[in-house]
Amino acid sequence: MRVLSGIQPSGRLHIGNYFGMMRPALELQERGEAFLFIANYHALTTVHDADALRRATWEVALDFLACGLDPERTAFYRQSDVPEVCELAWLLSVVAPMGLLERCHSYKDKIARGISPSHGLFAYPVLMAADILAVQAEIVPVGRDQKQHVEVTRDIAIKFNNEFGPVFRVPEPAIRDEVAVVPGLDGQKMSKSYGNTIDLFGDPAETRRRIMRIVTDSRSVAEPKDPDACTVFALYRLFATEEERRTMAERYRAGGLGYAAAKQALAEKLEAHFEPMRLRRAELAASPDKVEAALRRGAERARAEARRTLAAARRAVGLD
Repeated sequence: MRVLSGIQPSGRLHIGNYFGMMRPALELQERGEAFLFIANYHALTTVHDADALRRATWEVALDFLACGLDPERTAFYRQSDVPEVCELAWLLSVVAPMGLLERCHSYKDKIARGISPSHGLFAYPVLMAADILAVQAEIVPVGRDQKQHVEVTRDIAIKFNNEFGPVFRVPEPAIRDEVAVVPGLDGQKMSKSYGNTIDLFGDPAETRRRIMRIVTDSRSVAEPKDPDACTVFALYRLFATEEERRTMAERYRAGGLGYAAAKQALAEKLEAHFEPMRLRRAELAASPDKVEAALRRGAERARAEARRTLAAARRAVGLD
């Protein structure tokens, strides 16, 4: 089974990224042939600072390797190191219906948030289709908010195959339900757009301060509390064992547990979980050649697949 996943380097990664995308992507190493890319072409739709893009791309590479990505088992690469996807995106664009792209929710949502409309933003799903189809991925794990883009990829692949011949494998989406259950400081979905995140490898003191700012209700220490309606508990359960979750939930319902104490418990669990990764990340940051070598090996594997796919597509349309 060949699986592909990608993440944009549009800012520092947070624990919502970790539980929603990173950890499921790392688990793919155990289940099949995995391709994972840093989507820096895609990031250009919103990031127009060259230094910021380079820095964010590098930070994402460090984060994934620190969290356990094995470059021997996963083809890990920068999207821009596989330029074949850009030519493939053009070949796909000639069969991509305008109406299909106009119906994409992501484009509408970004415009509604004040992002300036551009062709890149509009054509984002076509480039995403090229990413997927270039390596002939069978499975694409996505959150529910990205499922439509995989469906667009399927539609474009089927249309191209019908028009020019069977070039592309039609992928299937695998929905990651975890994405929807990682709340931010305000209880909304954790997102850089909302400014409600807890950074994955942020300064420990700042991380604790952010945790102490999590929004809760006004119940006193003595009053019973509903763990299922509490953002602090929702985050705590991500790091805790089943027994620890049960014990904490009982303390909530019994009363006598203040939100400050619950936040303190969350901070300790978070620090313990990420401390080994933080140390590994520091080692990687001190050995940039190792990180670069891992990215280049991944790019070589991805390019080998992309070249074969592009050559077949070029022959199909008459460009050989």
